[in-house]
Amino acid sequence: MRQRPIGTATRGTTHPNRLRRMDRWIADAQGPALRRADAPVAVDLGYGAAPWTAVELLDRLRTAEPRTAVAGIEIDPERVADAQPYAREGLTFVHGGFEVPLDTPPLLIRAANVLRQYDEDRVAEVWARLRARLAPDGLLVEGTCDEIGRRHVWVALGPEGPRTVTFATRLGSLERPSDLAERLPKALIHRNVPGEPVHAFLRDFDRAWATASPYASLGARQRWIAAVRAVSADWPVADGVRRWRQGEITVPWDALRPNGH
Repeated sequence: MRQRPIGTATRGTTHPNRLRRMDRWIADAQGPALRRADAPVAVDLGYGAAPWTAVELLDRLRTAEPRTAVAGIEIDPERVADAQPYAREGLTFVHGGFEVPLDTPPLLIRAANVLRQYDEDRVAEVWARLRARLAPDGLLVEGTCDEIGRRHVWVALGPEGPRTVTFATRLGSLERPSDLAERLPKALIHRNVPGEPVHAFLRDFDRAWATASPYASLGARQRWIAAVRAVSADWPVADGVRRWRQGEITVPWDALRPNGH
């Protein structure tokens, strides 16, 4: 007998292209693993009231590996039924939750705007459950974004645990890097207080952004690159200019790990 889905339904808000920044990063970071796999499978966990994010994830991952298949998993059976007209070769919709009811361990689980509604003390448990469902070289990407996809922050985790935190933004909409604090994932959002590493990082990034203000005349992208380069003098930055140009910065999880964890 199949177990009851684990978790609770999300609010379900979704818009086309909301997760494009996250998807671009995933296609770049996980593309090699998808290409190596005999049967590359990815999961859009908790896709919401409409299937757009699962449809778009398939299209974007197939730019990295055309054989990729995506399963959209939703705990609300009505949402699964409503999504069925969008199913096609390589795209399925499945009733389920954090147990990820697939026969093939996925190389990717994307859980965007799913844990926002949970208490902070549930995060480690959910992370562990999802990581246990990954293929050996799989990746869990869990994070939050605003309603139209201008600001994202996500944590990337392997089967062994959390690896990195990525901040991504539409640069033209940014006043200062700490604007991204409102989109910190559940594991970090309540830690944006003095004495915590994520607070110190955003404070230093704001200072670097202010110092880089002369670059604003060359455009927001050049200012962002200069600010990232400056903050990387004091903080480990896990990516390079190619990703910075996209309005991203990735930092090892251990640098931002909450105190006591």
